[in-house]
Amino acid sequence: MKAASANVVEIDDLHFAYGSNQVFRGLSLSVPRGKLVAILGTSGCGKTTLLKLIGGQLRPARGRVSVDGQAVHELDSAGLYAMRRRMGMMFQTSGLFTDLSVYENVAFPIREHTKLPEELIRSLVLMKLHAVGLRGAHGLRVGDLSGGMTRRVALARAIAMDPMLAMYDEPFAGLDPISLNVVAGLIRQLNDALGATSIVVTYDVSESLKIVDHLFVISEGTVIGQGTPQELLDAQDARIHQFLHMQPDGPVKFHYPGPSLAQDLRLG
Repeated sequence: MKAASANVVEIDDLHFAYGSNQVFRGLSLSVPRGKLVAILGTSGCGKTTLLKLIGGQLRPARGRVSVDGQAVHELDSAGLYAMRRRMGMMFQTSGLFTDLSVYENVAFPIREHTKLPEELIRSLVLMKLHAVGLRGAHGLRVGDLSGGMTRRVALARAIAMDPMLAMYDEPFAGLDPISLNVVAGLIRQLNDALGATSIVVTYDVSESLKIVDHLFVISEGTVIGQGTPQELLDAQDARIHQFLHMQPDGPVKFHYPGPSLAQDLRLG
């Protein structure tokens, strides 16, 4: 058998654009096996796009995106389907099926990817919901859930198949402080319990610094910094320092480029 590589995800010289909007300009990074990593960056820098490239929803214009040694963009439909069986995804908007119960949402990927008997599926679903503290809510409809509960159900569904690679797209967005802390802790605990590799895409600096092993900061289409939380907090790069310390003034401008306010008011 082929020995497992040290990295689950390897991205080399990635270029990608939406029309004239160049999102990535030679981005390269590696996600170590068994680690929980965060990909940080300002809104619109391409974090969600990167997850779509890793999952095979998008294909790079140039460069290589590989998962567990396989180039994702070179796989045919059958190969990509098999690869995705080993991935779990928590979508930015949770992506739960609103016409299904909590139980049926978590059971869905198990039924889709396996031929397990319903009795065993029931045990697996209840164990996953128990892991996120919602076993007692298995009969509820999605519309009956709070925002924090919705995220926890989405988390249970993402790990329903015990994935090799779990990806979380903005898992903390819109959560109250208690729910945010619970979801962050669950991501850390489940990564360690499953022996998985996890990627958290977020702009929530303070929460990601608490739970991750490694950080990548992306800006202007490339990785501008990587390392442990402490290494990046100590980084001298002005862009990294501004982002991690949440400072309003620095290389990243709050205002979109344009004439000064005084000029615009005079023109009016």
